[in-house]
Amino acid sequence: MPPTTSWDERYAGADYMYGTEPNEFLRRHAGLIPDGPVLCLGEGEGRNAVHLAGLGHAVTAVDQSAVGMAKARKLAAAKGVILETLVADLAEFEIRPGHWAGIVSIFCHLPPALRGQVMGAAAAGLRAGGVLLLEGYTVEQLKYRTGGPSMPELMVSAADLRRELAGLRFQRAEELVRPVREGALHNGDAAVVQVVAIRD
Repeated sequence: MPPTTSWDERYAGADYMYGTEPNEFLRRHAGLIPDGPVLCLGEGEGRNAVHLAGLGHAVTAVDQSAVGMAKARKLAAAKGVILETLVADLAEFEIRPGHWAGIVSIFCHLPPALRGQVMGAAAAGLRAGGVLLLEGYTVEQLKYRTGGPSMPELMVSAADLRRELAGLRFQRAEELVRPVREGALHNGDAAVVQVVAIRD
């Protein structure tokens, strides 16, 4: 992940760099999350967390950027919803075991070792019936250049996630190309992996 100051600088302007509307994959699958608390990892400026709060969930948004989390609170206030925000590095953040009805990771790209750590903790963090929703870029995204990291080691595959989320039941783990139009920084066809996984 870029250093904190880099994300703070990216989010410093008045505009929401990835827009204020939720990610389309999340929007279509949010109804699978049962009632209860939801954790959004690497939540940036808050668009997905605010959407989930609008659906009635108690949402905690975590991101390393204090600037991004301030904008998330501003967006929540504008939408009339309550949102808990935490400024934390995911390398140090503890995901409470067996607590969450939903855990969401949308374009939160981490180095492989850290991603494995976080995904393992996320799998353990779901309560029975809890749902994990994830969308990320695959290495094929480097051909499209429509968003995401420029380093292949930060990309993720369905096989990676099946291994790292062992213990969950996969309703969906698919790699595909789809149009992603989210603000100024995600705009065009993109190679993604989408995961819906459940703790039985």
